[in-house]
Amino acid sequence: MIGGDKWQGSERLGGLRRFAVAITVLNLAGHFFLGFEQSYAQPLCSLATAYGMEILLEVVDARVNGRRPRFLGSLQAAVDFLLSPHITGLAVAMLLYSNARLWPTIFASAAAVGSKSVFRVAAGKGTRHVFNPSNFGIALTLLLFPWVGIAPPYHFTENLPAVGRWLLPAVVVLSGTYLNARFTHRLPLIAAWVSGFSLQALVRSLIFHTPVIAALLPMTGVAFILFTFYMVTDPATTPSESWSQVVFGAAVSIAYGLLVLFHIVFGLFFALMIVCGLRLLGLYVLGALRVGAPATRLEVGGVTGRSAPLPVPGAAMLERVDP
Repeated sequence: MIGGDKWQGSERLGGLRRFAVAITVLNLAGHFFLGFEQSYAQPLCSLATAYGMEILLEVVDARVNGRRPRFLGSLQAAVDFLLSPHITGLAVAMLLYSNARLWPTIFASAAAVGSKSVFRVAAGKGTRHVFNPSNFGIALTLLLFPWVGIAPPYHFTENLPAVGRWLLPAVVVLSGTYLNARFTHRLPLIAAWVSGFSLQALVRSLIFHTPVIAALLPMTGVAFILFTFYMVTDPATTPSESWSQVVFGAAVSIAYGLLVLFHIVFGLFFALMIVCGLRLLGLYVLGALRVGAPATRLEVGGVTGRSAPLPVPGAAMLERVDP
């Protein structure tokens, strides 16, 4: 499901830089103009935590493997190294709401960045993480601390006039479409996710008599658009082949529909976390059934490459494309 990923090298770096700029602009605009409900301290603490965790884990990994940390050498190297935690930290701070408390946001950022080292799939000499970092941190925080919630959807457009409430989602859709078409190549996944979400809404309406407008209403929010173009499409934790992307996107929509049936809130984040976990297990089972296929291993826990390997034949199509 992950063969020949194009999210590598200069294309990966170009995509990360543009994603980082986009989410930075949105956060600055949100806090100064749009009406974000969180305090200024939330993104600052989240960024400091994400940067610190990324640097700490890199230092440990570099020392264990006898190499120089990748953020050393030049200012450009340090900036590029921090692009990933920058995106994660701002995403966590923007989407979580814990009132005046800062530590839930700090915890979520630490868990998000840490998950990249704790849950990894390894193949030969390469590895990659399996959970979307920001989604993992958010979902874990929501599970452990029920009094923490998601930022209210109105805060993305609270202070905008009527025209602006249409323009902002349009800008997010256009920029997200460009970034995913040009860099991540995840448009099939987006199409499958949006189509699947619409279909599950219609099915729930037909079987359980849910008003179809109410079932489709989440699609009109900026939060849903951000999730669609900037979270569910994470190229490091989703399949690269088109048909596999369709399966992945459809699976997230099905998981969401089932969570709604059981009256579980925050279904978007939990659905993506569930599907990423099931995909990890699926890769292991699929590989175990392939007789004579090259062996790889599944790593859970510890610094990258240091935990005890679990044999996983047949997943050698995985290659490292993330730090």
